Amino acid sequence: MEETGSESLSANAGIAADYINALGQRQSISPHTIQRLLDAMGYTAQPGPADAAPLPPVRVYRQKTPYRNGPDDRHWLIPGGQGNFRWWLHTEQGRIHHGKIAAGQRLSLPVSLPPGYHRLTLNQNGREWHCQIIIAPRRCFEPDELLAQRKLWGTCVQLYTLRSEHNWGIGDTGDLKQLIREIARRGGSFVGLNPIHALYPTLPDNASPYSPSSRRWLNTLYIDVGDVEDFQLSPAARAWWARGETRRALEEVRASPGVDYRRVAALKYTALRLAWQQFNRRAADDVRRRDFEEFVRRGGDSLRYQGIFDALQGQLIARDKGNWSWQVWPEEYRDARGPAIEEFCRHSSGEIAFYIWLQWLADRQFNDCFALCRTLEMPIGLYRDLAVGVSDGGAETWSEPALYCLRASVGAPPDVLGPRGQNWGLAPMSPHEMASRGYQPFIDLLRANMRGCGALRIDHVMSLLRLWWIPLGDTAGQGAYIHYPVDDLLAILALESQRNHCMVIGEDLGTVPQEIVSRLFNNGIYSYKVLYFEQDDHHVFRPPSGYPSQSMATLTTHDLPTLRGYWTSDDLRLGRALGLYSDDGILSFLHQDRRLARQGLLDALHRQGSVPERTRRQADRLLMSPVLNRGMHLFLADSASALLGLQPEDWLDMAEPVNVPGTSDEYPNWRRKLSRSLDEIFADSSVNRLLREINRRRGKAG
Repeated sequence: MEETGSESLSANAGIAADYINALGQRQSISPHTIQRLLDAMGYTAQPGPADAAPLPPVRVYRQKTPYRNGPDDRHWLIPGGQGNFRWWLHTEQGRIHHGKIAAGQRLSLPVSLPPGYHRLTLNQNGREWHCQIIIAPRRCFEPDELLAQRKLWGTCVQLYTLRSEHNWGIGDTGDLKQLIREIARRGGSFVGLNPIHALYPTLPDNASPYSPSSRRWLNTLYIDVGDVEDFQLSPAARAWWARGETRRALEEVRASPGVDYRRVAALKYTALRLAWQQFNRRAADDVRRRDFEEFVRRGGDSLRYQGIFDALQGQLIARDKGNWSWQVWPEEYRDARGPAIEEFCRHSSGEIAFYIWLQWLADRQFNDCFALCRTLEMPIGLYRDLAVGVSDGGAETWSEPALYCLRASVGAPPDVLGPRGQNWGLAPMSPHEMASRGYQPFIDLLRANMRGCGALRIDHVMSLLRLWWIPLGDTAGQGAYIHYPVDDLLAILALESQRNHCMVIGEDLGTVPQEIVSRLFNNGIYSYKVLYFEQDDHHVFRPPSGYPSQSMATLTTHDLPTLRGYWTSDDLRLGRALGLYSDDGILSFLHQDRRLARQGLLDALHRQGSVPERTRRQADRLLMSPVLNRGMHLFLADSASALLGLQPEDWLDMAEPVNVPGTSDEYPNWRRKLSRSLDEIFADSSVNRLLREINRRRGKAG
């Protein structure tokens, strides 16, 4: 009897009792793991009928057409409890509907209720209960060009990798504007970015864009300092800029083959502090000061806590380098709403305001980039990337500890290539806390990331359905899948997508549960297709005509080898050197599998006519070459996918990857720059010929 109750409790908490492992076998989750995850959630038995509220905190519905067959076709809910209630429905548009209802009776919502966020209130003897009513459209937003079956293309970049003669050793929004102009001039429809979430200004070496401090705010290292008006106006900044040591330092970080985050941050934040001093001389009624104040007002508590965190972390790091995470800060600072933080805010208000001002600058500059896309009439413009989670030691978990389950982390179960599984060190958001707050944290997250872009890529989109949670201190293999309210989350995603005119691309690589495949498609979420993976068990590659139209096709990604790296198996040799493949048997299998895949890819290129007829047909005897590189690009350009995203690394035939999954200090992840500057790339006749041909092929009827 006790075991049955435990099973019921874990099922209600959303913990899957088993999963299908990489070998296709069903594997059970141990009772120990289940109990540890229940503890991590703080999940106990649901309240009994006498304690339960008569309304849930939120109810999500899909939009319906006016009913024709009677009230059963309307949205409705049944209040619990006992007795009679008065009810009011306040619509987002300001209309009020009201009436009386008894517990257990059906309360039908107005059929004319439009998409949006509405508030239902029950009153009984002066006591009130509230429920957020969310009405969502059927599908996410899609640009007119895609609805008209046009096939679009663009480039996907890690922004920090861009080189130019004017940046400060890291790609910035000035480089992004140049890239936008060059791509638009050649017929491209978008520029895709790595996550540009807030990282750590005082810990610049923590550079992974997929392990952010906050997904609500921005990485301020991307600010183009030269475009900051107060930097230009500041006499102190001009004097600093003119120093020989400043100029030499800038030349050195520009010339570096990788981003020297520590030196770049020192230069940029020195300059920006001088600009901040100049900004503070502006009059109270200055238009930029008023704009900043409005930005602060709109940002609310989330922005305020971001500024506090960055300022406080800076001070604590200066005292002790070990204070990298708030969870190891002195006890009094771990509570974001405690008296020590109030005292810090009183004494450090200027420093806090500086970090908030940096967010304002970054926001303005990225918005300017998107405005440029619109001016150039790019159908999508900027496309942003939403990371799957946040670092457990960053601003978001510090300011919202109840929203995150800090006694667990997110990762992946063991598989053939990773027999120990993966632990990403990201704190999972509590599905139960999200629902209790009317999904407002998820809504705010989408709004923050859909602002100023035409498309949003959701990393590991399966997280809307389930995430692999690992109890704190356990190995990745001792985790379990936690289910999320996928239908509610998809509905909200569709609503925010339509409101922000922002299409959605779901990164659905790896093992994708069948229960989410049709949901993603029906919700208008575009799939993500990588050339390397579009082959069957016999290494026969999918023909371009076989790619689904509701998808984005790409040759490779930031987590995979470049085209050259793939063809030469450099990634496997690098993995061996880094100790990723300790088992020679696995490595031998991977080399053989790659050999067969290369042959399958070459056969596909010949079948499609993507390479000249005279090109060798034996992959083992064919070296990587401009002809082969071009053939792979043209093969995918012919795909039926509505979107095509290409990496500049592959135009330049680069070999080194930008990231090697499973490594941290073993490889300089998130640092490698492009081998050539933007000016050099777009002056290259071979690059321009390739992009002209891609544009011509994508311009054919879809």
